[in-house]
Amino acid sequence: MKATGIVRRIDDLGRVVIPKEIRRTLHIRVGEPLEIYVSGEGEVIFKKYSPLGELSSFASRYAEVLARSIGRGVLVADRDHVIAVSGAPRKEFLDQRLTADYERAVEARRLLSTADRGPLLPFAASPLSAILLAPILAQGDVIGSVALLGEADELPGEIETKLLTVAAVVLGRQMED
Repeated sequence: MKATGIVRRIDDLGRVVIPKEIRRTLHIRVGEPLEIYVSGEGEVIFKKYSPLGELSSFASRYAEVLARSIGRGVLVADRDHVIAVSGAPRKEFLDQRLTADYERAVEARRLLSTADRGPLLPFAASPLSAILLAPILAQGDVIGSVALLGEADELPGEIETKLLTVAAVVLGRQMED
């Protein structure tokens, strides 16, 4: 663990404030859920909660089937990290932090392709671009995205677009159940 030098007191209701600098660095937004862990050494650990992370094995299988069907790489991400990938090098993609551009594109809450906004790198130094991006919505909230991977100058086809849209809806519905 990395020491920050910041000390906070617990108030009468048992609350502690996470400093703005830390929230900004870790992209923790107001109202965002955190998981709380206790280590064997008496440490209290806060971790960003990813509801989509609970579906990582389902998302991996879905991405694998989709990648085989389409013949292209497929990436599934929560709001800020890649949680599943198929048809692309797993080691290079898995658990990578998403770029701010990618996060903003997901927050637009609509299907985006390279025709709409040009190539979009999912993470810094990504060997492939997201040529099609579909947000995953659950109960009206953006919880992640599904992306079709390809070269920066490639355009997705109509069938690929429909399949990716269905994937985003299925993953979102899976979270609602």
